[in-house]
Amino acid sequence: MEEKVEQAYLYDFYGELLNEHQRRIYEDFVFHDLSLSEIADCEGISRQGVHDLIKRCNRTLSGYEQKLHLVQRFMGAKANVEKIHQLIGQYKTTRDDSVVDEIEKISNEILEEL
Repeated sequence: MEEKVEQAYLYDFYGELLNEHQRRIYEDFVFHDLSLSEIADCEGISRQGVHDLIKRCNRTLSGYEQKLHLVQRFMGAKANVEKIHQLIGQYKTTRDDSVVDEIEKISNEILEEL
């Protein structure tokens, strides 16, 4: 997964666990695509301070994911739903009942994850 996309997912799931200062700087870097220098100027801190804070935030958010696996579960469920959509299209053209069995199997996997 691309680094910025991964950072966005981690922030979406765990960002509220950061303090306000960390959230503001992390959002500026990840979502607003501001440079370290731009953030440093706005926040009145050094560029190195911004860099260190972003690294700490990345480690913190990654640590939450290693313990809770919420992003991993979400991505698995998303892949399964995409597979179901593909199978529905296949069923519409073939009317093959084995496709329905596969859809049922995948939906049961999703339900077991919840």
